[in-house]
Amino acid sequence: MAYFLAIDIGASSGRHMLGYLENERLVLEEIHRFPNEMTKQNGRLIWDINALFGEILTGLKKCADVGKHPVSVSIDTWGVDFVLLDKDMRLIGPAVAYRDNRTDGMFEEVARHIHDEDLYGRTGIQKMIFNTVYQLMAVKNQSPETLARAYKLLFLPDYLHFLLSGVARTEYTIASTSGLVNAKSRGWDEDIIAACGFPRGIFGEIVPPGTVLGELTQDIQREAGFNCNVIMPASHDTASAVMAVPAASEQPLYISSGTWSLMGVERQAPDCSPASQAANFTNEGGYGYRYRYLRNIMGLWMIQCVKKELGDKYSYARLCEMAEESPIDSIVDVNAPCFLAPDSMTQAIKDACAETGRPVPQTPGELAAVIYNSLAICYRDTARELEALTGQAYDAIYIVGGGSNADYLNDLTAKHTGKTVHAGPSEATAIGNILAQMIAHGCFADLQEARACVRRSI
Repeated sequence: MAYFLAIDIGASSGRHMLGYLENERLVLEEIHRFPNEMTKQNGRLIWDINALFGEILTGLKKCADVGKHPVSVSIDTWGVDFVLLDKDMRLIGPAVAYRDNRTDGMFEEVARHIHDEDLYGRTGIQKMIFNTVYQLMAVKNQSPETLARAYKLLFLPDYLHFLLSGVARTEYTIASTSGLVNAKSRGWDEDIIAACGFPRGIFGEIVPPGTVLGELTQDIQREAGFNCNVIMPASHDTASAVMAVPAASEQPLYISSGTWSLMGVERQAPDCSPASQAANFTNEGGYGYRYRYLRNIMGLWMIQCVKKELGDKYSYARLCEMAEESPIDSIVDVNAPCFLAPDSMTQAIKDACAETGRPVPQTPGELAAVIYNSLAICYRDTARELEALTGQAYDAIYIVGGGSNADYLNDLTAKHTGKTVHAGPSEATAIGNILAQMIAHGCFADLQEARACVRRSI
């Protein structure tokens, strides 16, 4: 039996999932699951990279413990965040998280070097304050000595792959989220890098998903108890999730629903037009050099925060039930900056309702209802804009990822959009990660064949 190991790390948790084929169906087996969250260090929100890599090793050892040695392993994470390495390939400082406020004022600072219209026209990337281009400008302005020491920039999955294999490469789909990659050439945009005054040497070779980096290092082999190949998947988690959309059509309308909701379609060419920029859509890289033409929506981050603020007293399923039982018609703009990293999400929602003269939610059910209804309205509006920009009508929406389990939100989405909603698979990111490995291994000829297997299996 050939096993393939996906290590899928999200902003709130990570998991090791083994995938294999049985009777032409894809079978998943969870090996290890672990928490992940931002922590404070010297006033900065950071990711604990050492702890994350420790969990990666723990999951590898568990594979050995159950006697299921994978043929290969691949890691995916969220986008935009990076680490800087010195000439000895050692970390320079922590991995600062995208929700940190170091990027305050960086819209204006980057615009001093390159106009927004030119930046979008070259990259096609939605303007968001945590994009890598703004984070790197913050490093340049606030700690120039750090940038001066930097020898290499690696995005988080690239760095974790380096720790496993000893080979440092930059994977295309994760790099495409940075605001530093040219949408048409799919390589680093030399003009943007030069205009911003970033050192060109820190940006390494960009390679496509499916690239085999090599085997585990000798040290990792000893610790894990086995050897296998390290393969770059579509290492941006949404790019992996979209691979697992079980649609037969070439351009399905999808929502990758998790901490963020990424709503869009697949296209063969980017749209970097002023109209697309005005609508704030993004052209992120996908598997096989497809383009994920989508909008980033705040997503289930809001309900995750409220759940935590309620002391995790209620499950997500129970919050959905309570929302359905709560007759409150208030909605908020889920993409408003006040919801990005508030001290209290509960209070931020109440304040937003009060400011617009809407009923203020008081109970957990009412808070959940405001979030779910607001998301569904945002999905409706986004679908309409997508149809206007692409000139195509879509009858169905495929919702994948953990959020596909939110039945009430799925019902609201169907109601407000007037479209058929197909929910699942919930482990889409891990599945897409595994599919990239399987294609590289020759199990499937291409993505179309791999998606057909998902339809059979899930």
